[in-house]
Amino acid sequence: MATATFYLIANDSPQATITGFEHYIVYLAHHFARQGAKVYVHCQDKRHAEQLAERFWQVEPTQFIAHNLIGEGPKYGTPIEIGYHGVKPTYNRQLVINLADNHTTFANAFREVVDFVPCEEKTKQLARERYKIYRQAGYQLQTIELQHP
Repeated sequence: MATATFYLIANDSPQATITGFEHYIVYLAHHFARQGAKVYVHCQDKRHAEQLAERFWQVEPTQFIAHNLIGEGPKYGTPIEIGYHGVKPTYNRQLVINLADNHTTFANAFREVVDFVPCEEKTKQLARERYKIYRQAGYQLQTIELQHP
């Protein structure tokens, strides 16, 4: 069964900052890739994708996992592929981490979806709309609260 996990970001969590959030995205992508998933990270736009790709290089050498922007890298992609609206991920991706705050939905396109519910009310409402779409598509839904340790 397809699953969608929404991470709720608390105002006081480390993920509420841009740097903390990007660090957490790198952590999550690495976590899923180490479990064997072919991960697609969907960014807001090309600039955001390029910025996040740079963040993936800023890990300890022992923590490094191959990644690439869509259109770069090997023919069948690396464990982690980074893209944005208007470009298509490699066909073999099972899991998407959605970072776009628009009406993007990946219902029926990926077996597993990771999404976020930010602190800001406008983007929180957009996340609620995506949640409803996944529920209507038959995804098993779960939420996880990210709080300050």
